[in-house]
Amino acid sequence: MSQARQAHARILKTGVSNNIHFSKKLFPLYSNRHCFSDLVLHSTSVPDVYSFSRLIFACTKSNLFSESLRFFSQMLSRGLAPDTRVLPSVIKACASTTALRVGKIVHGIACVCGFSSDSVIQSSLVLMYLKCDQVKHARRVFDEMPLKDVVSCSALLAGYARKGCVEEAIGLLFQMEKLSVEPNLVSWNGLIAGFSRSGHCNDAAFVFQKMHLEGFKPDGTTIASVLPAVGELEKLNTGIQIHGYVVKQGLEQDICVVSALIDMYGKCGCELEMLKVLKEMDQMDTGACNALITGLSRNGSVEKALELFRQFKEQGVILNVISWTSVIAGCSQNGKDMEALELFREMQNAGVKPNSITIPCLLPACGNIAALIHGKAVHCFSLRSEISNNVYVGSSLIDMYAKCGRIHMSRLCFDKMPVKNLVCWNAIMGGYAMHGKAKEAIDLFHSLLTSGLKPDFISFTCVLAACSQGGLTDEGWHFFDSMSRDHEIEARMEHYACMVTLLGRAGKLDEAYNMIKQMPFEPDACIWGALLSSCRVHNNVHLGEVAAKKLIELEPSNPGNYVLLSNIYASKGMWTGVDTVRNMMKSKGLKKNPGCSWIQVKNKMYMLLAGDKSHPQMTQIIEKLNELSMEMKKSGYFPSVDFVLQDVEEQDKEQILCGHSEKLAVVFGLLNTPPRSPLQVIKNLRICGDCHAVIKFISKLEGRSIFVRDTNRFHHFENGVCSCGDYW
Repeated sequence: MSQARQAHARILKTGVSNNIHFSKKLFPLYSNRHCFSDLVLHSTSVPDVYSFSRLIFACTKSNLFSESLRFFSQMLSRGLAPDTRVLPSVIKACASTTALRVGKIVHGIACVCGFSSDSVIQSSLVLMYLKCDQVKHARRVFDEMPLKDVVSCSALLAGYARKGCVEEAIGLLFQMEKLSVEPNLVSWNGLIAGFSRSGHCNDAAFVFQKMHLEGFKPDGTTIASVLPAVGELEKLNTGIQIHGYVVKQGLEQDICVVSALIDMYGKCGCELEMLKVLKEMDQMDTGACNALITGLSRNGSVEKALELFRQFKEQGVILNVISWTSVIAGCSQNGKDMEALELFREMQNAGVKPNSITIPCLLPACGNIAALIHGKAVHCFSLRSEISNNVYVGSSLIDMYAKCGRIHMSRLCFDKMPVKNLVCWNAIMGGYAMHGKAKEAIDLFHSLLTSGLKPDFISFTCVLAACSQGGLTDEGWHFFDSMSRDHEIEARMEHYACMVTLLGRAGKLDEAYNMIKQMPFEPDACIWGALLSSCRVHNNVHLGEVAAKKLIELEPSNPGNYVLLSNIYASKGMWTGVDTVRNMMKSKGLKKNPGCSWIQVKNKMYMLLAGDKSHPQMTQIIEKLNELSMEMKKSGYFPSVDFVLQDVEEQDKEQILCGHSEKLAVVFGLLNTPPRSPLQVIKNLRICGDCHAVIKFISKLEGRSIFVRDTNRFHHFENGVCSCGDYW
């Protein structure tokens, strides 16, 4: 090449660069060696179509698509009309850069120049429109083609399949038969892969079967494309047959096939088969490892997924952003929230940059444990990475702030989003419902109706839950009835559960029970649990026994159902009933879940158990509680001993109330945080009435904002008042 440059310099120096013979030799010389420069054009006084054609073709061939378009622009500015050699290269450059606007201009130039019927240009235009996700435009060009070839047909088939246009794709397949254009392996693979990715799994499986019946031999691409669909359909027998074909054809070392096999077995819940497939690989592959981690997490084996992830890391397997995101998601979805946060830190230390999928997988972990500081740090990261406007990141931020007790921050995130999808609307309505702000949730629902988006079943679940938290019975009935009447959405189990809760909490237990009996499908544990919980609130023994009987049939190993029935008996002083329930639990080896509360102090999460005396600060906590109790009694407050559900002496009941975990957590926070700073507590059970009254008093006496999240909702205590209005 250095000698060629010397010869070029000699040509320029001697002034013979205008010689067409020399310029025609120079263009292929440079282009064949991928050396492109405007200097080549300047080497001839009058560059012609041939000169530009060689440069544009060479740039496109070398994937320098922007350069191709730049040279094409220069060509047009010189008044040179393109020919059938130039246009296909330019159209390919437009397709590769998805430059739809430029592609349409080039299409127009082809029409003006009289080349719109050229078969090569037409094929190039079909491919360009498909790359730019313009299937209708591609079909128009395709229909104008006098001769349809298998390349254009295959491309259009894949385009239809990717868009989920099943009828159009199958119709084109039959049209190919009439045109005597025989589909090839690329045609079948494009159809199968497109249907699989667009969620039309049954159609992907149908095309795979049709391909086999017509005598085509599937290759690795076919297998890797159809297996995800087989997994989604949970057709294990079909998956096993395909696995047998893989072994027979010697494809078990194809990394794409192996990853797809692991993914399929994971979706079918076959943990041993996943591990066996990976073990048979000669060399560990990132994709296969990712599929295994995802599959194990999906099936609840998050401990095993974590263990293997650590092993892969130690063995030097290249772990990419998908690997880290998969294991973080697995931890977040399976109750290992602290592990998810730790993995996120490790991921950044390893130099792997989280993306717009990682963040929505991590934020639920922050929300689950109300780790506000960590959630804010993740929010800051998304702002620095300029992904905070992503709808999935935005909806996750809305949910996280709501679960951390900062509903105003949720609304701020929602309002600042430039584009909002239905997930975002549902997230903010669900947040307001969690905080008992029924009016705000209902107002947002009406805003959703005027936004142009259609509410889905989740939207109605959120607004019904908000009505339930606010005791808005009439409004709840209105929304429940409007689902099918105005929006053609059939009520699901969760909608009935919201209505049973709404009616039950409002004291309309008979109405709630009648609704259950009239349900169009068999009520599940969620429905009966809602009724039993309401019976506990209103101490209704008869319906409580009915609901508990159904629950014990559906969930014989759930101790919470027995405890609720026992509490109903205890509230009525029916100690024989209490003993009967306790004996039932004992005979089945069940134990009551202890009351447990968590509080975050100085970036560390602390757990306090009801009645636990082993905590190192328990002496100070009890002293502070006694001090507060004296202040409260001076103000006219006396403990609500009705919430002690044990047959003990009156003097012992007050002492038992002091041991409730939420009280212990709040007092622990008072002792270990600066005065007037807010406190946030999470409880694994519903807050009791006595604790609710005590924390209201503490918020006023100590001048603290106290957030308590129980299993039912958020309580925001401030200046002696709770956001729930004493209705929860």
